[in-house]
Amino acid sequence: MSAETLPVATAGQVRAYAWRLVLRHPRALARVLVLHALAAVAGLVGPWLLGDLVQGIADGHADVDGVALAIAGFVIAQGVLMYHAHYAAARLGERVLAELREEFVGRALRLPLSTVERAGTGDLVSRASRDVGGLSDVVRFALPETMTSLVLVVFTVGALVLVGPLLMLPCLLGVPLIWAVTRWYLPRARTAYVRENQAWAHLAGGLAETVAAARTVEALGLQRQRHRRVDADIAASWERERRTLRLRLVYYPVIELSFTVQTAAALLIGGLYHLHGWASPAQVTAAVLYVRQLADPVDQILSRLDSLQLGGASLARLLGVAHVPPDRIPTAGRPPLDGEPSLAACDVRYAYRADRDVLHGVDLVLRPGERLAVVGPSGAGKSTLGLLLAGVHTPRTGTVTVGTDGLRVPLVELPLEELRGQVALVTQEHHVFYGTVRDNLLLARPDATDEQARAALEAVEWDGPGLDAVVGSGGRALSPAQVQQLALARLVLADPHTLVLDEATSLLHPRAARRLERSLAAVLEGRTVVAIAHRLHTAHDADRVAVMEDGRISELGSHQELIKAGGRYAALWRSWHGT
Repeated sequence: MSAETLPVATAGQVRAYAWRLVLRHPRALARVLVLHALAAVAGLVGPWLLGDLVQGIADGHADVDGVALAIAGFVIAQGVLMYHAHYAAARLGERVLAELREEFVGRALRLPLSTVERAGTGDLVSRASRDVGGLSDVVRFALPETMTSLVLVVFTVGALVLVGPLLMLPCLLGVPLIWAVTRWYLPRARTAYVRENQAWAHLAGGLAETVAAARTVEALGLQRQRHRRVDADIAASWERERRTLRLRLVYYPVIELSFTVQTAAALLIGGLYHLHGWASPAQVTAAVLYVRQLADPVDQILSRLDSLQLGGASLARLLGVAHVPPDRIPTAGRPPLDGEPSLAACDVRYAYRADRDVLHGVDLVLRPGERLAVVGPSGAGKSTLGLLLAGVHTPRTGTVTVGTDGLRVPLVELPLEELRGQVALVTQEHHVFYGTVRDNLLLARPDATDEQARAALEAVEWDGPGLDAVVGSGGRALSPAQVQQLALARLVLADPHTLVLDEATSLLHPRAARRLERSLAAVLEGRTVVAIAHRLHTAHDADRVAVMEDGRISELGSHQELIKAGGRYAALWRSWHGT
């Protein structure tokens, strides 16, 4: 796979987390167990009464009507208790599932952006959709049914022991077969389901990329290539699903065979016991019914093991998000930054792949309040440098620091909240969340007033709807230019001292972009601005221009200085003006 996948938790970590999650609600769990136990006891009375009825018929005196009414009463009681037990289990399951979802969202939001970019969107999206959905089925159905079945098995085995310990032998005949095939199945199933989910994540990522870049695919004639990619992903996913199916085709038939062996053995051995006077008809009848009754919950447990394995694999992928190492290590006891802080990059190198640097020893010191334009050909490393300066990526070697000469702090040592108060990033990719324009703006500064929000919109010459208008998916549609204006307005409202604009006005018409940049220049007076641009008029207006080539800064100076130098920037400027 081309993209790295996010970590997956170990089996021990999954068991420990599941146990902690359940124990958060001891009273609700106790209620569920008590109700299931009472339902199990009510269900065990019927076979015992039937055994007594058979014994009574053999002895020549039996109250058939009375026994039938008693059995009917206990069946009704069992049904009522089972209803309340399932209801209590469902409520507990929904609470546990809600907590797990909230924790997953919290973990996902804390993921380092660089990690998400390397892993790709497919892996994270599949965890938030397919894995959460699969786990929902387990929590809602598999776990309550397994819990019910476990209680039934314990009480049924206890009833068998009370009826006659020797009559336990038929149950033991099927145990070795069940134990052997389950021991063979479980370790293979967990690995197979994890790999199946990984293949699905890769397939989802490829489809998402194709849909998102549909116009690019069509313009470059990449349809066959994308078809081949999807076909290969489907084939890989199909092969891994076949693997889990082959495991089930061995596991389930063997389990069903063991149940048949147990029932047949109960009849044969019980009959022999009766012939030798070791068991009464009542004991044999009750034992055979208990053995048959035992098969259903055991079958339910074993059949649900498949769902539990799938749920365990999904939970392992959800928990794995928490095992991504942090990309920043805040320093305790550090004095606050004051004065006019600025950014500085010293011998910075960065690699998306371990064996290939895309930045090679970049040195750059930003002056407080200056506007720096970063230009260069596509692939030169401009956006990567911007991500490093904004603290999104961590340098492989070297440092990016913020502060003054008296105190400089590496960006990786700043808590994320403090970092975003120092440096803000606006890229070419923007998102409008469903809600009002006000809601979207207050993401940058929750305590901002309506007056401050309107001032931020005016600063970017906002020509969209008012603060109370509902936008985003299902709301009022915004044009690409308005989406960028909204993102820039968030930036103004956040009010950091350093701004990194990665072609932030690229989707605007040139005249609109230039007008917006002029208005921003007035608002951002006194702040440091790093503008990564593909339009050279942005460089013309900057205090200094950094020209990047092959991951290095080849030229650095003002527009006029670089034009006089006659180097790479001068050539780009002449080409831009067609001279």
